[in-house]
Amino acid sequence: MTEVSRVIDVPPDAVFEVLADGWLYAGWVVGSSHIRDVDLAWPDVGSRIHHSVGPWPVHVQDETVVTAVERGLSLSLEARGWPLGAAAVGITLVPHGESGTLVRMTEHIVRGPGKVLPAPLQALLVKPRNTESLARLADLATGKHARARSAHPTP
Repeated sequence: MTEVSRVIDVPPDAVFEVLADGWLYAGWVVGSSHIRDVDLAWPDVGSRIHHSVGPWPVHVQDETVVTAVERGLSLSLEARGWPLGAAAVGITLVPHGESGTLVRMTEHIVRGPGKVLPAPLQALLVKPRNTESLARLADLATGKHARARSAHPTP
């Protein structure tokens, strides 16, 4: 299993707000190129994001399914995306300092051709992509949080 982490300078609820908006998925998940639909129940267990993976015009239509959720704390997904297959992805949010969040993201391939790859090779493929995904998640969470605070300033 490959793990990456990053501290984001917003509270866990602000990070989870981005995760809970399925329409933002392609904005932070590297490789996801287009969101076609998001189940109304997202991010409840069993709900799905219907997305495309890869660059146009060779993208593949696929989906990501929620396998477990603790709102504000964690989200577990089965992310499908060929050519490697399907991966189990876990995102955990831990309060960090005064108002930050330590985000931990794990991933391992559970089905498809990529499952036969040795763990070190899987890590070589997954770690840089997930590091960039967390950087994008950080940008979305901090930007959204800053906009919300400026729209509702505290006295």
